[in-house]
Amino acid sequence: MADNTTWRTSSVSGGNGGSSCVEIAITPNVALVRDSKNRSGAALSFTGPEWRAFVIALSGRGKTSAQ
Repeated sequence: MADNTTWRTSSVSGGNGGSSCVEIAITPNVALVRDSKNRSGAALSFTGPEWRAFVIALSGRGKTSAQ
């Protein structure tokens, strides 16, 4: 991951006083997600289609085959 990656904190903290925050970085090729309390730790990497599906699923607008 490049050192010049711009990370931003989620606008929703999970209601635990900010202890459940994640940060995201959007690059030309992937969306990255990391734990804001462990910035040097691993980051999840999503392709564009994977990121869109992830966001839709979290928003409650998506339906899974189990529903």
